[in-house]
Amino acid sequence: MSHFTSIQTQIKDLAALADACKELGVELLQNGEARGYAGQTRKGEAVIRLKGPYDIALNQQPDGNYALATDWWDGHVEKEVGTNFARLIQLYGMHKTMREAKKKGYLASRKTLPNGAIKRTIGGV
Repeated sequence: MSHFTSIQTQIKDLAALADACKELGVELLQNGEARGYAGQTRKGEAVIRLKGPYDIALNQQPDGNYALATDWWDGHVEKEVGTNFARLIQLYGMHKTMREAKKKGYLASRKTLPNGAIKRTIGGV
């Protein structure tokens, strides 16, 4: 029986995801196998190699988004990327927004607030 659970996300930009991973202190690898409970693995077009015993596999779906699959057993993944990938997805969204703003010539900055939220500021040149 597999312990891996998949969720559909709005992740389309692997470069922005790699930036988010770097900020979390983990690595995004191309074409690998994600580790799971009791030696189980899941192939991924990309794999987020976590510090703990489990990883996250990403595979592109027909709509162009990537599904994330991981083994949530014992809270290992949650400690690194947040409940239901919340911290990872938050940082991905921030990096994606900043990249798009800069592509369009806007000035973009960010500030982490005391509660952990990220405030983005985007303005004209």
